[in-house]
Amino acid sequence: MALPQRNFGRFNPRFNRQPEPEHRINDRIRVPQVRLVGDNVTVGIYPTEEAKRIAREQELDLVEISPNANPPVCKVIDYKKFLYEKKRKEKEMKSNAKQSEVKEIRFTPGTDDHDFDFKTKHAKKFLKDGNKVKVMCNSKEGRYNLKREESWCC
Repeated sequence: MALPQRNFGRFNPRFNRQPEPEHRINDRIRVPQVRLVGDNVTVGIYPTEEAKRIAREQELDLVEISPNANPPVCKVIDYKKFLYEKKRKEKEMKSNAKQSEVKEIRFTPGTDDHDFDFKTKHAKKFLKDGNKVKVMCNSKEGRYNLKREESWCC
């Protein structure tokens, strides 16, 4: 008995499709004209074939940097080096990004007015520095719980 054949059509799960590269390079650029930029290149608008020829002569790649511009902006560079530098810049930006911390300020019903103002000043400073502030009101056991409705804190 033969197994029934499955018809997956376009969505064959066994077909492993290569992801599309982030930038179009060399022969993947299919527009009639490009604005060419880069080192050792006269900046200007060139036909795509001539821009590819210029890149081949310098033994570099023609990389489409800004596809939405009119005409698209292409740069004559080494593509692997370009990706490496871009990845390094992203990593550096990520390491330089400030991580916001959560600062915690605790109040009790017995906190005096001066202490309250002092802690409020600190909370404002933390917020200006870009941190988050968590305010906690603690009512301890015993006498604080007896007069909870009178307390300004809880």
